[in-house]
Amino acid sequence: MTDSLQARVLVVEDDPVVVETLTTYLEHAGFDVISTGDGADGLARAQAPDIALVILDWMVAGMNGPEVCRRLRAVSTVPVLMLTARTAEDDRVRGLETGADDYVPKPFSPREVVARVQALLRRSPAAGGRATRPPTSVGELEVDHFKREARVGGALVVLTPTEFRLLEALAVHPGRTFSREELVSRAFGPDYDGLDRTVDTHITNLRRKLNVRGGHSLIYTVHGVGYRLMVPE
Repeated sequence: MTDSLQARVLVVEDDPVVVETLTTYLEHAGFDVISTGDGADGLARAQAPDIALVILDWMVAGMNGPEVCRRLRAVSTVPVLMLTARTAEDDRVRGLETGADDYVPKPFSPREVVARVQALLRRSPAAGGRATRPPTSVGELEVDHFKREARVGGALVVLTPTEFRLLEALAVHPGRTFSREELVSRAFGPDYDGLDRTVDTHITNLRRKLNVRGGHSLIYTVHGVGYRLMVPE
């Protein structure tokens, strides 16, 4: 488990009241917190090697949250928790499509934010207790549980922590159909109460990245149920 006493959280938010509230609760939970009210500055700071997680506001000044996340994902897999005052489901899904690992709608419970941060860090590649099992191979796909990496035909597929956890669950049981509820539990934890479309969005992103590396049609949709990883004939 990641030691929160050593975990530095970057808060990218331009509302000083929200920043103060989050800082108070996160520091009380043992985190080291830094913040910025500018999206472009947040993008630069988020790439520092000591940043364990980013809390990113959708409407942050300078560069909005989705754009920050999209650019960050091109260079980093640091976990991102999006804060959004938008209530429409499509808006939340858009945040996930840019690469956010999870989201919390405003107004939020600070305790819930802390719990989401802790959960994301427990599942991040930097967390302790890495798997010692050998890599899992399914056709051209190889999943390295220790390095938290995936390759197709030897080519590295850059995945977010959430995308990797979903692929890992599917790859360990190739041919098995997982319901959306099962995948939510494996990717976010059993207490997650987000939308089923969260999984659909992450699967869409995952498929796109696999396809770029030649992993076409690896993930099959079982309509009305969920998803499974295809077993090569």
